[in-house]
Amino acid sequence: MKICIFGAGYVGLVAAACFAESGNSVIAVDVDEAKINGLKEGIIPIYEPGLKDMVLRNQAEGRLSFTTDAVAAVQSSLVSFIAVGTPPGEDGSADLQYVVGVARQIGRAMTGYKIIVDKSTVPVGTADKVRVAIQEELALRGVELEFDVVSNPEFLKEGAAIDDFMKPDRVVIGTDNVRTAEIMKELYDPFMRKQNRMIVMDIRSAEMTKYAANAMLATRISFMNQIAGLCDRMGADVAAVREGIGSDTRIGYDFLFPGPGYGGSCFPKDVKALIRTAEECSYDFLLLKAVEDVNERQKEVLADKLIKLLGSPDEEKPLTGRTVACWGLSFKPRTDDMREAPAITIIERLLAAGATVRAHDPEAIKEARKVFGDRIEYSHNQYDILANADALAVITDWSEYRNPDFDRIKAALKNPIIVDGRNLYKPDRMVSAGFSYIPLGRCGGTVCGEVI
Repeated sequence: MKICIFGAGYVGLVAAACFAESGNSVIAVDVDEAKINGLKEGIIPIYEPGLKDMVLRNQAEGRLSFTTDAVAAVQSSLVSFIAVGTPPGEDGSADLQYVVGVARQIGRAMTGYKIIVDKSTVPVGTADKVRVAIQEELALRGVELEFDVVSNPEFLKEGAAIDDFMKPDRVVIGTDNVRTAEIMKELYDPFMRKQNRMIVMDIRSAEMTKYAANAMLATRISFMNQIAGLCDRMGADVAAVREGIGSDTRIGYDFLFPGPGYGGSCFPKDVKALIRTAEECSYDFLLLKAVEDVNERQKEVLADKLIKLLGSPDEEKPLTGRTVACWGLSFKPRTDDMREAPAITIIERLLAAGATVRAHDPEAIKEARKVFGDRIEYSHNQYDILANADALAVITDWSEYRNPDFDRIKAALKNPIIVDGRNLYKPDRMVSAGFSYIPLGRCGGTVCGEVI
C-alpha cells in the first residue's frame, strides 16, 4: 500500500519505518528541511532501540523515503497519516494548529479518493475539524472529491516502540465507513499474524480511548506513589504491598512501581488535555486533577529527602558545599527524552538549595545540556561522578544501575548514602553492605541502616 506520513518525529518516524518493514511504500513528510536532509543521510533525530537499523534498511531497499514536498507525497499515496505534534496550550488544551494545517495541505493537494488518518494524540472532535478543513480547501478549489477521516491512536512506549508497533496488544480504528475499515485492517494485517487484536469503533470513541488509556496509567502511577508515601509514615513495605495487590487479577502488576513521578511526551500532556476537554463540557474531572497534583508533588520528593538528609541550618541554601551525584536524566530508560522528566525538577531543586550536581545518563546527556547548560557536571561514566560526592540519587531505572559495583560506589562516595527513587536495591543488602539507604516506601520513612 502507498502511504505518506506527516511528521517525522517520534510517532511518525516509528510508524513510517514499521509500515515500510511490512512491505508498504512509505513517504515521511516534514517541514524541517534539516531533519529531512539528515534522515536522507541516515541521521536519526531520536534515540529508540532498533529504529536506526530499520530506517536504514528500508531506505536502502527503496520502501522508505523522506521529503518536504507535501503535494507529491499526498498525490502518490492512498493513505495520509497525520502524526504531527499537539503541544499543550497555556490552558492545558491540545494545540491543533499543526494537525489542521496538515489537513489543509492535504485538501489543497489531493486529486482523488484519500484516507486521512489522525495518528497524533488529539481530543475528541478533532476528526470533525480535519474533515471541515479539507472540505474548505476543496471548496476553494471548486472541486468535489471523496475522502474519509479515521482516528487511529498510537499506543507506543518509548524504549519499546518498535516491538509495540510490530506486535501490538491492540490497534484501535475509529471510522464509520465499512470500506475504510477494511482498508485499515488490510494495512495492519501483517502485524496481526499471531492474534487479531484490531478494534473498530466510532471515531469519537477512538479519540477518547487514547486519552482514557494514558489517564488510567498515570492514575495508577500517582496512586502507587501515594501508597509509598503512606508506607513511609506507617512502617509498611511498598514492595510487599505491590505484590499483594498486583496478584489480584483485576489489578495486575503493571504501572504499580513507585518512583519520582511520571514524565515524557504523553502522560503529562494527555492528562492536562483530558482535564481541559472535560472543562469545555462543564465537567469537573476531580480524579485527574488529583493525579496531576500528586505527580507534581512527587517530583519534589527525592530532592526533599536529600535536603533533609544533607541540609545545613542555612534555610536559603541548605546544600551549600554539598555534592550530589545523579544517575539518570531521561524520564524513563531506553530513551533520550527529557520532556517533563522528574530529573529536571529534582536537579533544579538541588541547584536552588546550593548543591553541586553531577549527572550520568546512557543517552540523555545531549538533551540535558539543552536544559541545564553548564550548571551541572556531566560524565559518560556512571562511576566517575561519584568521587567525594555526599550522596548518590538514583532517578531513572536504566539497566546499568540495577546491579552496580557497590564496593566501588562505597569507596568513591564521601558518605555511603544512596537515595533511590526507583527502589532498585534490597534494603537488607544495602544495610549489610554498610550503606545509608533511602528508598521510597520501604523503611518507614527512615534511613535503612545507619541513622545520619
